[in-house]
Amino acid sequence: MDKFWLSSYENGMATEIDPTQYRSLTHLLEEAFRKYADRKAYACMGKSITFAELDAMSQRMAAWLQARGLQAGARVAIMLPNVLQYPVALAAVLRAGYVVVNVNPLYTPRELQHQLVDSGAEAIVVLENFAHTVEQVVRQTKVKHIVLATMGDLLGGLKGTLVNLVVRKVKKMVPAYSLPDAIGFNKVLADGGRETLKPVTIGHDDIAFLQYTGGTTGVSKGATLSHRNVIANVLQSEAWSQPALGEAGGEQVTIVCALPLYHIFALTACAMWGMRMGALNVLIVNPRDIPAFVKELAKYRFNMLPAVNTLYNALANNPDFAHLDFSALRVCNGGGMAVQKPVADKWRQITGVAIIEGYGLSETSPVATCNRADGTDFTGTIGLPVPSTDIAIIDDEGRHLAPGEIGEIAIRGPQVMTGYWNRPDETAKVMTADGFFRSGDVGIMDAAGFVKIVDRKKDMILVSGFNVYPNEVEGVVAAHPGVLEVACVGVPDQNSGEAVKLYVVKKDADLTTEQIKEFCKEQLTGYKRPKFIEFRETLPKTNVGKILRRELRDEKKTA
Repeated sequence: MDKFWLSSYENGMATEIDPTQYRSLTHLLEEAFRKYADRKAYACMGKSITFAELDAMSQRMAAWLQARGLQAGARVAIMLPNVLQYPVALAAVLRAGYVVVNVNPLYTPRELQHQLVDSGAEAIVVLENFAHTVEQVVRQTKVKHIVLATMGDLLGGLKGTLVNLVVRKVKKMVPAYSLPDAIGFNKVLADGGRETLKPVTIGHDDIAFLQYTGGTTGVSKGATLSHRNVIANVLQSEAWSQPALGEAGGEQVTIVCALPLYHIFALTACAMWGMRMGALNVLIVNPRDIPAFVKELAKYRFNMLPAVNTLYNALANNPDFAHLDFSALRVCNGGGMAVQKPVADKWRQITGVAIIEGYGLSETSPVATCNRADGTDFTGTIGLPVPSTDIAIIDDEGRHLAPGEIGEIAIRGPQVMTGYWNRPDETAKVMTADGFFRSGDVGIMDAAGFVKIVDRKKDMILVSGFNVYPNEVEGVVAAHPGVLEVACVGVPDQNSGEAVKLYVVKKDADLTTEQIKEFCKEQLTGYKRPKFIEFRETLPKTNVGKILRRELRDEKKTA
């Protein structure tokens, strides 16, 4: 394949990466533990842990997991926000020879049950704030071991006790639950210290992560990411951003990790890449609290701040943010949703650093394309293919189109998943005969190799960087006894990029929007819930009765 885009790379940029330099992600982690032992690895809520401490804690937890009798390749769910326990659990699961199943802590019982059952997870690490959700479904799953974390576990004796008191009693953030067989996080570390971590042989083709993502059927599927997939994307991301980071003067890189670590963007761009570089990851537990976030930023000379457009926008519009010290800031990677020009312009005006927009999916570990790290102007594109990556624009038959022609964006490279977990039929739908992954996004590549998204082939809705699949939302709402028919579409939203809108035909004439929203609260996590609901007498359909979502979306464009 003619990689004509390479002529648009920065001078000296590597065009290929070599994932074989690591045998596995465990090899990468253990190299970092040795190489950067005395450095701080993670900081959260005023407490930090070093690479050596992370090494010791994850080794103890890994030994504890092995002592439970889990076989090699067993799936272990991690249901944690950005707290210090997350990197410990992440490294422990990988070092024990198991597969990480990342879980959104805000999932409803229905969503959690599907993911645990589908993955076959046998253990879960969960923050007590979300234990009530686990309690409701655990008996319907294969989960036998529950590790229960508290917000104060790793914050130190007095501080940890005070934090737990405030979280439980003052802010009342821990709903009542009963999990009598759960083991406390710190007890696991203590007990694991009396066990021996057995060495395991892990190779490139072994599964490292199941990253769940939706699909056209509305059923969440696990993108199966091998050790090789994630190693490759770590090295691709490093090669792409290193020219900009090189100006940091050789000091330890500080990454602000406000994106949730259970999301593929932060998992690769913050956690795994940060380990490879020996970086300090500053974990932000609640990035929605912008004033508190800005106060935390004021404590660090940070070099990287990856985020989604909505977060960049919220920070740029906070009056105190402009007074921070941006002299060390080098890289701002925008992903997960489209970066808007007014946001990019305001961000650069305040910080002096451009937002470099990239593109990827859970299925690509995630980065597939990115704008040049030395860019200063907003391009409106998703950039160039990263090293060792081929991008093709294809038609419905899989034929490659010429530059300037519109078609589906397809991706081939070492970061592309091995398939969907236990779904060969779904895998076959998205993989071409020549090894390209069909993204479902419609785009165009220019003569210089820059790619621009034109439209979304699927009906997926992108809310603040999170995928919402209409079939799932419609399936939930259709179960309401007062609903006859429902259609779910995405509509533009100033804050979140897109928002969920429902068109509903009533079965019960007295049905209200409030009743539907309350019903959705029980079944759907926050970003999937409808922001707008419109009642209709009928919905547009094809001659075979299929609801035409696109026609509903296009109404707003032509109105």
